[in-house]
Amino acid sequence: MAERFPIAVLASGRGSNLQALIDAQRAGHLPIKIVLVASDKAHAYALRRAEEAGIATLALDPKSYPDRAAFDAELFARIAEYQPGLIVLAGFMRILDPGALAPWVGRIVNIHPSLLPKYRGLHTHQRALDAGDATHGASVHYVTAELDGGPTIAQAEIPVLAGDTSETLAGRLLDQEHRLLVASIALIAAGRVALADAGVLCDGTLLGSPLRLAVDGTLARAA
Repeated sequence: MAERFPIAVLASGRGSNLQALIDAQRAGHLPIKIVLVASDKAHAYALRRAEEAGIATLALDPKSYPDRAAFDAELFARIAEYQPGLIVLAGFMRILDPGALAPWVGRIVNIHPSLLPKYRGLHTHQRALDAGDATHGASVHYVTAELDGGPTIAQAEIPVLAGDTSETLAGRLLDQEHRLLVASIALIAAGRVALADAGVLCDGTLLGSPLRLAVDGTLARAA
């Protein structure tokens, strides 16, 4: 049996994307081993999900450190002890210090609830509604020092329906987020997706645009 690809997950909240990874790992659909779940909030439900799955957890309080750089340096040092091949930000609600992040660029990804480069940051669902967008979606991208600005790997798209609120739009997008994250991590774990100086490579070829989530849950190049 091939060795499973080790990943660490950072989450600040309920951890539904984490649960999607745990479920896919358990079902044998994702050849990964989640070696650590870390959070900046000791009461984050994501930590409880990890504990229930027998995954190591780590909670650090940012208020115990003199500044963001000190917190992030400690966080990444502790993560490094678990030797992950990839760090996944799954609802981790902190901007990372560029110095702490730098050694991990190319080995850290984030899932963001918008069709990047639209709506970096918070309140993405309401911003899509306020703009009158016909479609909305989610993106998995490599993390760089620019907030939600790293190269995009893949996206999932849904229509905005008449009468949608930010809550209904978020609710309908969530299942697509889960499927998108699992499919993206599967490609990275298989060595099929990687970050190069020129951008994102898929099967050794530079992506001209993000991969798109298909109905069957796989990722394909845009037509």
